[in-house]
Amino acid sequence: MLGIDRQAARYTWTAAAILLLLATVYLIRTTLFVFIVALLFAYLLTPLVNFLDRFLPASRTRTPALIVAYLIVIGAVIFAGVALGSRIADQAQSLVERLNVTGKAGEPAPIIGEPTVVDRILGGIQSQIRQHSADIVSFLPRAGLKALSIAGDLIWVVIVPILSFFFLKDGRVMREKILGLMDEGPRRDLVEDLVKDMNVLLAQYMRALLVLSMFTLVFFSFYLSVTRVPYALLLAAIAAILEFIPMIGPLTAAVTILLVAGFSGYEHLLFILIFLGVYRLFQDYVLSPRLLSEGMELHPLLVMFGVFAGGEIGGIPGSFLSVPILAMARILYLRLEKAHQAAELARLSQ
Repeated sequence: MLGIDRQAARYTWTAAAILLLLATVYLIRTTLFVFIVALLFAYLLTPLVNFLDRFLPASRTRTPALIVAYLIVIGAVIFAGVALGSRIADQAQSLVERLNVTGKAGEPAPIIGEPTVVDRILGGIQSQIRQHSADIVSFLPRAGLKALSIAGDLIWVVIVPILSFFFLKDGRVMREKILGLMDEGPRRDLVEDLVKDMNVLLAQYMRALLVLSMFTLVFFSFYLSVTRVPYALLLAAIAAILEFIPMIGPLTAAVTILLVAGFSGYEHLLFILIFLGVYRLFQDYVLSPRLLSEGMELHPLLVMFGVFAGGEIGGIPGSFLSVPILAMARILYLRLEKAHQAAELARLSQ
């Protein structure tokens, strides 16, 4: 009667609902990120919980295995904090103090004898670093030192493990309840396949990140300590933490290591650069393919776009989540395409 097209009105309401949903997601993005981190942390603990659940006495719930797993993780964190945390904190404090003092100091002592080309290059680099030490003081916390303090946040220390506990305890039940809302048929089969694929993908991705981070910590701390690079343990810890940010994190870690080594007067920067390049090749072409399945294969340009776009939208959390989101979008597309092809074949066969 009013001349309103019902189909146009339906599309308008659908678009409005989608926009409202996106706006709501944006407004509660911090809460969503905390829950996502808790879910990813649960994926890290799942293998340990499943292993313990097989050896503990039979129980209707996984609570005993969860309690033992949490006690093991807490013990490991305390041990690592006692063994390494104090040394890393001391090195970080020493580095900041040295940066502040050197920024007010004069030029370094001249090289005895006729300087070589390499000496001149290294001397120029170190001179530039000293001249811009104030900028480095502000850059290093952004690059990695500030990341070390994230673990002290109450949300990360308390809320995330609690949420992860419930994900591990009731995750299977929640999945069955959600799938139970759908009727039997092709759509439910599609959703169930998607859930299984994404479950495997996220589990592999988080375990791969943890393994890569541990490898980085061990290899970097060993090499930097053997070659007597100043603040070796601190730099290795920064590199290990930044492994959780795709592409940008390792690049930032490499630049930070070279800057700190050059600022500290370390003469063999070329050897560090060679080590960083060799380790990156080993990680990208040997280690990562063994840890990740084909579902995580994304073109480097797409990964870079996702990292930068995620950083623009959500900062460091956005960059961290960019790769799994892109991988899940790829799986969704492949599953929908496969379902469409199956429907076409069924239609043609009739």
